Amino acid sequence: MADVYEAEDTLLGRSVAVKLLHANFASDDAFVARFRREAQAAANLSHPNIVAIYDWGQDEGTYFMVMELIRGRTLRDIIKTEGALLPRRSAEIAAETAAALSIAHQHGVFHRDVKPGNIMIAEDGSVKVTDFGIARALDDSEELTRTGAVIGTATYFSPEQAQGLPADERSDVYSLGIVLYEMLAGKPPFTGESPVAVAYQHVSEPATAPDAINPDVPRELAAITEHAIEKKPAARYQTSDEFRADLLLYLSGNEPVAAAAFLAAAPTAMIAASIPSPPVAGTPTSTVTLDAPAQQRSQAGYWAAVGALIVILLLGLWLLLRLLSGGGPAAESVEIPDVVGVPAEEAFEILQDMDLKVRAIQETSEEIAVGLVIRTDPPEGTEVEPETFVDVVVSLGPETFGVPNVIGENVDVAASRIEDQGFIVGTREYVDTDEFDENIVMAQSPDGGSTAPPGTAVNLIVSAGPSSIEVPDVSGKSAETAILELARAGFENIATQEEFSPDVLKGFVIETNPAAGQTVPRDATIIILVSEGPAPVEIPDLVGMSTSQAEQALNALGLLLSVSSSTVEVSISSGLVGHVAEQDPNSGATVDVGSTVTVRLGVVLQVTVPDVLGDDPALAQNEMSAAGLSLDLIGSVDTNDASQDNTIATQDPSGGALVDEGTIVNATVYIYKPIVPDFAGMTPAEAQAAATAVGLGSVTNNPSLDLPDPGGLLGTIAAQDPAQGTVVAQGTNIDVGIYVAPP
Repeated sequence: MADVYEAEDTLLGRSVAVKLLHANFASDDAFVARFRREAQAAANLSHPNIVAIYDWGQDEGTYFMVMELIRGRTLRDIIKTEGALLPRRSAEIAAETAAALSIAHQHGVFHRDVKPGNIMIAEDGSVKVTDFGIARALDDSEELTRTGAVIGTATYFSPEQAQGLPADERSDVYSLGIVLYEMLAGKPPFTGESPVAVAYQHVSEPATAPDAINPDVPRELAAITEHAIEKKPAARYQTSDEFRADLLLYLSGNEPVAAAAFLAAAPTAMIAASIPSPPVAGTPTSTVTLDAPAQQRSQAGYWAAVGALIVILLLGLWLLLRLLSGGGPAAESVEIPDVVGVPAEEAFEILQDMDLKVRAIQETSEEIAVGLVIRTDPPEGTEVEPETFVDVVVSLGPETFGVPNVIGENVDVAASRIEDQGFIVGTREYVDTDEFDENIVMAQSPDGGSTAPPGTAVNLIVSAGPSSIEVPDVSGKSAETAILELARAGFENIATQEEFSPDVLKGFVIETNPAAGQTVPRDATIIILVSEGPAPVEIPDLVGMSTSQAEQALNALGLLLSVSSSTVEVSISSGLVGHVAEQDPNSGATVDVGSTVTVRLGVVLQVTVPDVLGDDPALAQNEMSAAGLSLDLIGSVDTNDASQDNTIATQDPSGGALVDEGTIVNATVYIYKPIVPDFAGMTPAEAQAAATAVGLGSVTNNPSLDLPDPGGLLGTIAAQDPAQGTVVAQGTNIDVGIYVAPP
C-alpha cells in the first residue's frame, strides 16, 4: 500500500515516520478509504505497545500518515536471522502483543493481520504492534461478511478467516498463537506451496505440538500455544486478556490456567492438577472450556496410559449397552451444589461427577484465597439438566503484576517499563563505578520476575559512571541544551554566567569553564558562559541627515532604521526640510544591537497668509515678512475713488490661506484716475476749482474751442477737452472754450 520514510517534525523537533500511499492507489477510493481507516483506527489506540499515529491527511493528491518512529527490527527479521527464540522471551513478546490487541479490541478494532512482520522489537526491547491497515471498526464487520473477502496473511490467519467467515478478537488470538508457535519452533505450524494450501491446513490439519519440534519448549508454554490455536473459536482463548493472563502466569513461575484445566478435565489423569496461582497485576478475567479432554495429553507414565485404555474400553462398552437397550430412562435434573470456598480441582470433580460440564473463569479477589471457588453460574441450588455448562469462578488472589527485569537498561527506559507495568519508580541511588556505563541500572528491588501489587515502588541502583568525567563541548548550543547535556554527562553542579559577545547569539553558550575536553571530578562546578549578545551601542545624532545617511550610520552599529509616516514641520531656514528632524530613541541613548531607531522627516512649515487688502504696499510688505512670506506687486487696478489710491487691491493666495513658509504672495495696487466733470456754464475760475477738487490739472482757455454767445452765457464755458465723463490720469490739464461776443 505505501512507502514509509523517516522524517523530522519541525514543530516539535522530533523524528517521526511518514507513510505515503502509493501514487497508483491514491486515485482508488477503496484504497484511500482503507488508508484513512488505518489512521483513524490506530489513532484512537493509545498504549505503549501500539505504534502511535500523530496525523493523517493529503497534499496535492498524496495521502500521508505521520506515525511514531520505532528504531528496531521486526519480529520476522529476528526469527529469520536467529531462528527459534528462548521460550521466556517468546512468552514476553506474545504477552506484550496481547496487551496491545486487548486495547484495540476494547475499542471495537480487530487487527486481522497479526504476524511477525507487524510486530516490531524496539532497541530498548519493548514490543510495538503496527499496521492496522486491514483493521475494521466493530460496526463495519458486516461489510466484510457481505463481500466474503478473505483478509490477512495466509500463514497466520485463523480458520474462520480462511473460510471467509466473520473475524473477531478470537481470530487475533489465533494469529498471535501462530506467531508464538513460530517463535518457539522456529517455523510456523502450517506451510505450503500456495496460500490456498496453507489455508486448508488451518481449517483441517492439526498442528504438531511445538515442544515436539523444539524439546526446549516447556510443556506449560506449549499448552498455552495449543490452546490459542484451537480450530474452533469457542474452544480457544476468548479474549487476548485471557491469553496474556496465562502467559504472565507462566512468566511468574506459576502454572497457567490452560495447562491446569487440561489436566483437571482429563478423566484418565493420574496426577492431580495444581491449584492455579495468581498472575501478575492487571491480569484480566480468563475463561477455559474443560469439556475436551481428548485435546490434552496426560503427563502420567506407562501405567497411566494402560489405565486410560481400560477406562475407555469400559466406557465404550457401557455406551454400547445403553444404545442397544434403547438408552434407558431419561436423565433427571440435578441441583447445583454449593462449592464456594472449595479448592478448584475438588469443585471440578464434584460437578463432573454430577454429569455437569465445567468452565473455569478466573478473577482476582481480595477476600477469597487463591485457587478457591468464588461462585458458580448458575448459582448453587439451581436445577439444571445433566451436561449443562457450569461456570466456576476461581480466585486468583489479590491482583498482582510481574515486576520487569530492568537491570542493564538505561534508567529512563527502565522507569518507563516499570510504570507501564503499573508500578512506580522508587528511589534512584547513583553509585560511581567503572563497570557500568553511566545511567545504567545495576540492581533493583523487588527483583525482576517477581510479583507485587500495583503501585509498588521499584527501587533502583544506577551507575553514575566513573568519578571523573570529560567535559563535553556545548559551545554554540542553547543554555538549556547545554545544561541538559552536562547533566547527562554526569555533572551535578552547573552554573551559568552571562557576558557580551559580538559573535555568539544571545542565550547561546560561548564556552565552559573548565573548557571542553578536560577531565574533572563529576562534583566539580561547571560554569557555562552564556552570551548576552553584542554589547549595547550608543545611538548617534541623526538630525539633519538624509534617510540614506541615517541608515548607513545605524547599520554600521548593528541598528535598524524605520522612517515614520508622520512628519515634523520645520522652517526653511532650519535646513531640515526632507531630512531627519526627530528620532526615537534620542541620540546618546544606549540600546541592544539589532534595535530599531524610528525617525521623522522635516517638512516645510505651514503659515497663514495675512489679509493686506486696502493696506499701503509698504505696510503690506512688512506684514508678509513677519509671517515668513514675500509680497510681489504684479500690477495695478484703476479706481475713481481717491481714498483707494495706492492701496492693495488684490492678493493671491488670499488672506487666511495656509501655505508653505517663504511662499510669494502676488498683489495689485489701486491707482486713482479721476472722471472729468462737466464744466459747461461754469466760469473758468469755477471750472478750475472743480478740476482741482477731483485731482485734475489746470483749466486753460483754448480759443479754438470758443463759441459765439447765444445770449446770456458770455464768459462761461461752452466746450471742454477731454469731454465730460472721460477717465483721465491725475493732473491732466483741461482745455475749455468760452462763449464770446459774436463778431
